[in-house]
Amino acid sequence: MATLRRSLVINFFSSSGAAFLQFLVSVILARLLAPGEIGVFSMTVVIVNVAHIFRDFGVASYVQREPDLTVEKMRSAIGVMLASSWTICVLLFTLSGALARWFGEPGMAPVMRVLALGFFIIPFGSITNSLLVRRFAADKQALVSAASTITYCTVCLTLATFGFGTMSLAWANLVSLVVTALALLPLRPPGTPWLPGLAHWRAIVHFGLGTLLVNCTTAVNNAIPDLLLGKLGNARLVGLLSRANSTVSIFGYVAGSTVTYGAVSYLSQAHHRGESLAPVVARATSLLTGVAWPAFACTALLGADIVLALYGQGWRDSVPAILPLTVSAAVAMVFHYTPSALIALGRPYLGALPVLVMLVSRLGFGYVLYDGRLVNFAWAICLATLAATPVMWWQQRRHLGMGRLVHALAPSMAVALACGLTCFALQHVLPLAPGATRLLVMALPLVLAWYGALRLTRHALVDEVHHLGAGLLVRLKLRPVGGAG
Repeated sequence: MATLRRSLVINFFSSSGAAFLQFLVSVILARLLAPGEIGVFSMTVVIVNVAHIFRDFGVASYVQREPDLTVEKMRSAIGVMLASSWTICVLLFTLSGALARWFGEPGMAPVMRVLALGFFIIPFGSITNSLLVRRFAADKQALVSAASTITYCTVCLTLATFGFGTMSLAWANLVSLVVTALALLPLRPPGTPWLPGLAHWRAIVHFGLGTLLVNCTTAVNNAIPDLLLGKLGNARLVGLLSRANSTVSIFGYVAGSTVTYGAVSYLSQAHHRGESLAPVVARATSLLTGVAWPAFACTALLGADIVLALYGQGWRDSVPAILPLTVSAAVAMVFHYTPSALIALGRPYLGALPVLVMLVSRLGFGYVLYDGRLVNFAWAICLATLAATPVMWWQQRRHLGMGRLVHALAPSMAVALACGLTCFALQHVLPLAPGATRLLVMALPLVLAWYGALRLTRHALVDEVHHLGAGLLVRLKLRPVGGAG
C-alpha cells in the first residue's frame, strides 16, 4: 500500500504537469487554429482511437493482471502486440482516403496517414510501460512522460506557428511517440525479453477478446459524438464540441492519469489474495467524487468565464454545451472504477453491456434531438449516459457486492452542493465582468469552501489531503537553502 501511495503521488505530479502543459498548448492552439481545423483533427483522432483498441488487443491489461508472468508469456505478449499494431498501421494508411471522402473532409486523409505511422512505433515501448505499471514504477514513467510531453508541446506549437495547421497536431503526436519509445529502452525491467514469440498467444487472445469487447465499445462510444456531429453538422460544430469537452475535462487535466494509475494491478492483487473489491472500489469512488463533483459544479456555473479566459470570444458558441456535458461526466464518475474491477475479476467482457447501451442511446438521442444546435446535441450525450446508469448500477451490486454506494457518496454530494452554492453566490457578489479576473478572484474562496466542506462532512478525502500536505511540508523543510553543500 505504501508503494502504491508513493507511486500515486509521483504519478499525480507527473501526469498533472504533463496535462497542464498539454492544456496550455490547447489554449494557445485555440488562437492559432480555426474551429474547423481543430474539428478535422478531432474527427480523425476519434477513428484512430478506435483503432488503438484493436492495436492493444488487451495485451496491456494482460501484462498488468497475469499473476505468473514468465519470460515466454512476455515474448508472446510482444508478438501479439507487434502483429496487431502493424496490421492496424497498414489498414489505417490504406483506408485514410476513403474515410476522408465519406465524411466530406479531405483534410482528414493526411492527418490519418501520419497518425497511422505511430502504430509502427508504439509496440517498441508498450510492453515496457505495462511492466512499469505492474511494478508501480511511477518514478521511471514520470521521466518518460516529461520527455514525451515536452517534445509534443514544442513540435506542435512550432509547426502551428509556421502555418502547418491541422498537421502540426499530427506530426507532434508522431514525434512524441518516437521519443517515448526511445526513452523507455533504458528503463526495461531486468529479464524483459527483446525478441517476440507466440507460444502463449491463445491465452493472451482469450483474455484479450474480453478486454477488446469492452475497450472497442468504449472507444466507439467515445467516438460517436464527434463522428455523428461531423456527419449531421460540420467540422466547426465538432471543434466547438471538442472545446466544450476540454472545458469540462479540466478536472481530468489536473488529476491526470492518477485516478486510474495501477488500478488493474492493485485490484487484481487484492482479488488474488481473496479480498472483496467492494470496500476498495467504494473508497476510491468516494475520494474521486470528493474532488470531481465540486469541480464539475463550478465548471457548469463558470463555463462562460472559463471559455472567455482560455480560448477567447471566438469559442463563445461552445458554452451552452458545457452544462449537459458536466452532468454526464459527474454521473460517469460514480462508475469510474467498475471496468478495472471487472478486469481484476477476470470478467472484462461484462463491462461492454453498459457501454453498448450508452452507444445505442447516443445514436438514437443524437438523431432525434439534433436540430442544428450544439446544446441539443450535448443534451443527447447526457441523456445517453443517464440511460446506461441503471445497467452500471446493477453491475456494481451484482458482481462487486456494492449495495450502499449512495451512503458512501453522500459526503461528496454535500461538498459539491456547498461549492456550487459558494460559486453561485460569488458570481452575484463580485462586480466583475466574466473572464480571467473573476476566475482568479474566486479561486481562493472556492478552495477554502471545498476544504471547509470536507471537514464539516468528515469526508474520507480529508486524511488524504492532510497526508499530501504533510509530505509536501516535509520535503520543503528538507530542501537545502542556497548552494552550500
